[in-house]
Amino acid sequence: MSFSDIFKKSFLQGYSTIELGTKGIIVALCFSLVLGLYIFFIYRLMTRRTFYSKNFNVSLVCMSLITTAIILTIQSSVVVSLGMVGALSIVRFRTAIKEPMDLVFLYWAISVGIICGAGLSEIAIILSLVVTVAIFALSHIPLGRAPMILVISAQNDKETNKAVRQIVRKYARFFTEKSRNITGGQLNLVIELSVANGAELTSELSALRTVNSVSLLSHDGEVTF
Repeated sequence: MSFSDIFKKSFLQGYSTIELGTKGIIVALCFSLVLGLYIFFIYRLMTRRTFYSKNFNVSLVCMSLITTAIILTIQSSVVVSLGMVGALSIVRFRTAIKEPMDLVFLYWAISVGIICGAGLSEIAIILSLVVTVAIFALSHIPLGRAPMILVISAQNDKETNKAVRQIVRKYARFFTEKSRNITGGQLNLVIELSVANGAELTSELSALRTVNSVSLLSHDGEVTF
């Protein structure tokens, strides 16, 4: 038997088995389940005013449990952990995460699973409480007024352009012309602005004889301070 064989054998014998009792496994999975359900209700509460995906929320709980099971398995055997890393490396997730907060909750669930699987449930509990406080505190911080999109369809002449700019400047201190399209003598103008009296602005613009239509739209883009 060569030195390389002796080294490999001694290495595998020293690290291949780490005893994990049934009680410890159940406790770790129970902590992961409880914290996963906690994340479930926090996510449901945070998305009560937006589009809510129950399937994604359920997947957060399952992700926490599965991650805990993986960490427990990795702790039980170095050989199994190496094989599991190789198996997980071929997994590809192609579902795009559209909301940044969904990504936060996803990492939160995975982190709870890892920490509970490592037997540090106290850290997972403290992490969940701190993240909850941070989410609710930051979500209630008042922000600046979100910009709006003004869409105007009118005749393309100097008098109309001048009148539109005067009216927009009257109600909005700062505005940006995002698009100007001229087709067959018709002007389609898109302006980004922050305005408080949107009803008065649209009424005054629509009162112009050469203006065909006026639309004021809100969007969830970046906030202008």
